Amino acid sequence: MPPLGLLCACHAVVLDPAGDVAAQQRDLLVSSTLLMLLVIVPVMILTVVFAWKYRASNKGAPYDPDWDHSIFLELVIWSAPLLIIIFLGAITWVGTHVLDPYRAIGRIKEGKPVPADAKALEIEVVALDWKWLFIYPQLGIATVNELAAPVDRPIEFRITSESVMNSLYIPALAGQIYAMPGMQTTLNAVANKTGDFQGFSANYSGAGFSGMHFVFHAVPDADFGAWVARIKAGGGALQRSDYLDLERPSIGDQPRGFAAVDPGLYRAILDRCVEAGKMCKRDMRVIDAGGRL
Repeated sequence: MPPLGLLCACHAVVLDPAGDVAAQQRDLLVSSTLLMLLVIVPVMILTVVFAWKYRASNKGAPYDPDWDHSIFLELVIWSAPLLIIIFLGAITWVGTHVLDPYRAIGRIKEGKPVPADAKALEIEVVALDWKWLFIYPQLGIATVNELAAPVDRPIEFRITSESVMNSLYIPALAGQIYAMPGMQTTLNAVANKTGDFQGFSANYSGAGFSGMHFVFHAVPDADFGAWVARIKAGGGALQRSDYLDLERPSIGDQPRGFAAVDPGLYRAILDRCVEAGKMCKRDMRVIDAGGRL
């Protein structure tokens, strides 16, 4: 029992998230667990009850070696799991569509729909070896291993990878989603509480994988404006040549920002043509569609 005291400092962020999408995922997880416990708990209790009642020393327990069937028991044994599977299937079907990461969120939080004039904050994410690059195309800035967004504002992540398959995961905000080279995945989410939350890579990608951590700052609008101003005041630009230096494998990179970003950089990363003179995937597709090299 004493070692259990070490768990007192743990924070189960999955069960206490800061975003509405993660909160709905938590509710789905808890509901599914409780439904399954309807079978698991009685089975665990009956295992002990039967072992005690029909122990060898209990001569008063009924003994019927010829018994082999009971309609009542068959109905109980099969109907309970069947009903649970039906309920699990129903809530999973609904949750899968409502929480589709590609689907724009319909509410800021329970009872508060997204305003008609609300504009999502766009963030382009690139998984590098072994760090994260975040580009804010609407603001013209970029950061490495640092992410910020205002609370109660929809966020649209567009995610890709420079080299191997990776996975972006901010447990307090939403579920994890993969980052793959030459492909784009999307994640829509919203933060409802201010604070600093951990983000990391949830997919092994090599020697520096364990160091692919970053901090997600969920801040009020005014503080977000101040954060953007700080990044711009720091100076520096992220052009294609700078990106080619940044993408080189490194471990333990400290957070830093860029006051300006090449507006076509993310598209070039996605199309695998950051280097000058390299053919982009979209151009290659056009050639292939024409039936010639």
